[in-house]
Amino acid sequence: MNIILVSNRFAKAHSVTLTGTHLLVAGMMVLGLFIAAVLSAQYAIVRLQPGGISDELRVWLASAQQAEQQKQQTYLHQSLDAMAVRLGQMQAQLQRLDGLGARLAKMSGMKPQDFSFGQLPPQGGPYIPSPNQREISLDSMQQQLTKLSSLLGDRSDKLVALETLLQQDRLDKKMLPTTAPVKVTWYSSNFGWRIDPFTGENAMHEGVDYMVPSGTPVYASASGVVVYAETHPQYGNMVEIDHGNDVTTRYAHASKLLVKVGQMVRRGQEIALSGSTGRSTGPHVHFEVRYKGIAQNPVRFLEKAAS
Repeated sequence: MNIILVSNRFAKAHSVTLTGTHLLVAGMMVLGLFIAAVLSAQYAIVRLQPGGISDELRVWLASAQQAEQQKQQTYLHQSLDAMAVRLGQMQAQLQRLDGLGARLAKMSGMKPQDFSFGQLPPQGGPYIPSPNQREISLDSMQQQLTKLSSLLGDRSDKLVALETLLQQDRLDKKMLPTTAPVKVTWYSSNFGWRIDPFTGENAMHEGVDYMVPSGTPVYASASGVVVYAETHPQYGNMVEIDHGNDVTTRYAHASKLLVKVGQMVRRGQEIALSGSTGRSTGPHVHFEVRYKGIAQNPVRFLEKAAS
């Protein structure tokens, strides 16, 4: 075998001839190096066995192993602390949801025993293990807790919005005149066209009349603000209440007024005593419901309350 060597340091190329002897010597050197490497590996394995490890090496290995265990325990404690904090937050969210659920059930008219928010939901059934069982890790558990906490927050926000809507609906109903002004269920004169008792001509009657003895308590049909409480030429002693949303009610011919202008009144609150003041033929209560100043049939509102 001829090997030609070319270099800038040489004026001309040099050639080296390798004979079979040279190749044999090189092979023996490679084999010797391989045997030495194998013997060194075996020596290291023997020396690293429990019986052959030196005291210095044993101390170093124990120190490294202890440091690694300490590191793992620190990470585990930190993870458990973070999970405990997250669990406490979720428990607080669950208590809030329980309170919201109880209030919503009460507002919607549900029976408390139908929804036991303070108890865990019953569960059961045969055990059918999943074919792909995987060991639960701390990272996966933290991901599940984060996802569950986010879902709890979302459900809480939606329940709060639902509670607000229900409260607004209840408030709107309270502001509608759906309660009769007196403790009787019938009226002597209906809403609409009738023969006027003073002129004998056809005239519009813009309310309903409840025939009751003088001094009978008169109650607010809905919550609102008193905007009129004085004597009127035709209505006599009259109370007018503004219920918001352009809805007002009038209570006329009273013998005595019990409220003042600007006063807040609740549904069912006593506001006057019946009488026969103003344009009246006898003791009774004239009751009107107006929307944007236009008289409406009060019976329609009272029928909604009964339905």
